[in-house]
Amino acid sequence: MGHSHSHSHTHSDLKGRNLVISIILNIVITIAQVIGGLLSGSLSLLSDALHNFSDVISLVVSYIANKLSGQAASLQKTFGYKRAEILAAFVNAAALIIVAIYLIKEAIIRFQDPQVIESGLVIWLSLVAIIGNGFSVLLLKKASESNMNMKSAYLHLLTDMMASVAVLIGGLLMKYYQIFWVDSVLTFAIALYLIVMGFDLLKDSFRVLMLFTPNTIQIKEIVDDIQGIEEIKNVHHVHIWQLNEDEIHLEAHIDFKNDISLSQFDKILHTVEDLVHDNYGINHINIQPEFGKCDKKDVIVQD
Repeated sequence: MGHSHSHSHTHSDLKGRNLVISIILNIVITIAQVIGGLLSGSLSLLSDALHNFSDVISLVVSYIANKLSGQAASLQKTFGYKRAEILAAFVNAAALIIVAIYLIKEAIIRFQDPQVIESGLVIWLSLVAIIGNGFSVLLLKKASESNMNMKSAYLHLLTDMMASVAVLIGGLLMKYYQIFWVDSVLTFAIALYLIVMGFDLLKDSFRVLMLFTPNTIQIKEIVDDIQGIEEIKNVHHVHIWQLNEDEIHLEAHIDFKNDISLSQFDKILHTVEDLVHDNYGINHINIQPEFGKCDKKDVIVQD
């Protein structure tokens, strides 16, 4: 038995509503930027439109994952869809990097052959994108602080807002100073930033999907703390993983000094639960009690 923490349906519904608003805004921005980019000849505006389109896809993925994560567990799906949001974060981060690589390729080609661009249209459409994406960023900011899926959606929108700011600056430089190569340079800079941000999220979501121990937890410290309980002789065969943002699981074998009763074990189990929850944020534990069993006593056992 472990400590568990649940979020209300209201909180999940609010996240879903904010995602729907952001999806609609980004569809409108994407259509406007594609038309404007084709009319003006601006690669940075078209690249921003492409990024906005990737935002739409990522937001839809995040919305579906958000809805799936609230579904109840079943006999066939004992964890339900609790990892759907982590999977969505991984997919969105990978998409962010792929889009960025494509933008770098296009920017290099355009830099070698700068084009005259209708800067007035670029300026106005970038302003529209800044306002739309800025509003979406504000909607998702709070949820992004505690949810990897929402963070992936938030990063898509934040980087797109910054890209639109860069496009605006480029439009002003083209309008007043006729520096048309800046369009390609800004596209390249935007793409590099996307790769940096996307890689961090890709790495974090990959760690969760692979059941790695969270970076904030040191297994040796936990083992030492548990073994500090008087009745416990040894802690071994330890597994610690993060199911999603809300749940960290611990599984271990505990070798007791004496052949204790079930009621005594229950009391010690409560002590262990409180210790790992209060000190390490672990809210689900599964302990296998042992006495005098001849097996490997290594903390990490190679199965």
